[in-house]
Amino acid sequence: MAKDKNTSKKIPESFYDEIKSTRKENWTTKERLITLRTWAMSGCGIKEIAKRIGITERTFERWMASTPKIRDAVNMGAEVADALVENALFDKAVDGHPASMQYWLKNREPEKWGGKTRADDVTVESMELDNQIKRLKIEEMQRQSYANEMETYHGISADNIAPAFIGLHHDIREHNHLEYVLPGGRGSTKSSVISLEIINLIERNPNFHAVICRKVGDTMRNSVYNQMKWAIDKLGLTAEYKCTTTPLEIIKKSTEQHIYFRGADDPMKIKSIAVPFGHIGILWFEELDQFEGQESIRKIEQSVIRGDDNKYIFKSFNPPRSKLNWANKEIMYEKPNRLVVNSTYLDVPKDWLGKPFIDEAEFLRDVNPDAYANEYMGEANGHGGNVFENVVLRDISDEEIQTYDNVVNGVDWGWYPDPFAFVRCQFNKAQQELIIFDEIVNNKVKNEENAEKLKQHGITDNDFVICDSAEPKSVADFINCGIKARGAIKGNGSIEYGVKWLASLKRIVIDKDRTPIAFQEFTNYEYERDDEGEVISGYPDENNHTIDATRYACEQLSRRMNKITVG
Repeated sequence: MAKDKNTSKKIPESFYDEIKSTRKENWTTKERLITLRTWAMSGCGIKEIAKRIGITERTFERWMASTPKIRDAVNMGAEVADALVENALFDKAVDGHPASMQYWLKNREPEKWGGKTRADDVTVESMELDNQIKRLKIEEMQRQSYANEMETYHGISADNIAPAFIGLHHDIREHNHLEYVLPGGRGSTKSSVISLEIINLIERNPNFHAVICRKVGDTMRNSVYNQMKWAIDKLGLTAEYKCTTTPLEIIKKSTEQHIYFRGADDPMKIKSIAVPFGHIGILWFEELDQFEGQESIRKIEQSVIRGDDNKYIFKSFNPPRSKLNWANKEIMYEKPNRLVVNSTYLDVPKDWLGKPFIDEAEFLRDVNPDAYANEYMGEANGHGGNVFENVVLRDISDEEIQTYDNVVNGVDWGWYPDPFAFVRCQFNKAQQELIIFDEIVNNKVKNEENAEKLKQHGITDNDFVICDSAEPKSVADFINCGIKARGAIKGNGSIEYGVKWLASLKRIVIDKDRTPIAFQEFTNYEYERDDEGEVISGYPDENNHTIDATRYACEQLSRRMNKITVG
């Protein structure tokens, strides 16, 4: 924390991300003078402006006295605001509104009309007048800011839009639809184009604010928040925006337009958004299929998008394999106010994606065409609600196990009613095949006893065992018993990525006699459903203990998927 030398008041370090310092010279640039004028135009007095800068009122008064540029900017903004108020009052008074007439006469002829106003005189007309004055001030501020911005901003370059989205860009520009839905495979740049379009709409509509939603709020900083920062930089507007992490917001400095980031797991934070002016004109649902059905989407839309017809709703997602998923079913029906644009990585210039991405896609195409069709081509090619449609049942002999050379081991801790679960797996990379050939599942067994059971099942000093990191004491118990144990590396989205990686394999081979619990869990594990029975993309946290142990065992194998970024 830093301190203002005049007040000794603590100022957050994030303050300096916006103004760099509180020196007077930094407020004589064109951009800062426009900011001062805008603040004054919006009704801020000397005290409020000084507070926003981070200095005392007296210090700012000295700035105005010694620096004509600063004084003129503030006075010009205040004069515009006063003129707007005066004109609005005059129009209202002429039209015969009592509160307006009284206010006008009290200020024009204070000796005659300067008596105190009774509380009863605060009428509906005066409240309406206040609202009209605010609207006039906002409109003037927006016109001025828009004129200044258009001098330097030239919109989205065609070089930044994949060919599949050229038509979408023109449709958004003409505002032919309310809702724009972009289902597509990995690498299709759907999130990139939406982020560019949102910033473009913010620039073109100075009364707009935006809200971006994902199912879980904690996943936003490393996904859509960074995606929006990428778009701002791509459009050459980095200096125009302030990006904060507490709270997670992006603000256009000259107009104070906000981009809010909210998770559907905290609906009160969505409902409580209060914009400083204008209205929320943009709403983006990223990873649409992960939300709990159309009903939850509709509630968010009703909470956020209201008060004006000029609005845009974006929805993007990778279609889940299950055709019964609510998001897949939703876009099957045509709506006159909705445009659906499908896309794949094949629609994107190769140099945007890079050779490693393309090689990985083509490798999956060769070894597992079904998974490729879903992940990269965006096809909903599943047949039901099962997560693992790649399970293959067959006998596994002792002789076959003796040939295994790429064995991984995983543990999911438990006591009761949740069980302890241990699995051993062989991974055949060339065949994209995982073979689950051994398990231990039990209740109310001490860690020391389970460590001995692992040794009986073939765990040696050379075998690593990846365990659920939620219980570091249990990991330490295993280590003390001579097991090379370590906690799994978790993070936002780790469950989703791990399960998707398992589901993307060509085969998960299970011998139901050797691993009966794994057989039961993998074959019965289904996507979550909403109250109406519609399939959604969430993964239920029940009857999945060997599945979790398998995820931990395969952590090193699946981590590459988690490193793929947007943009």
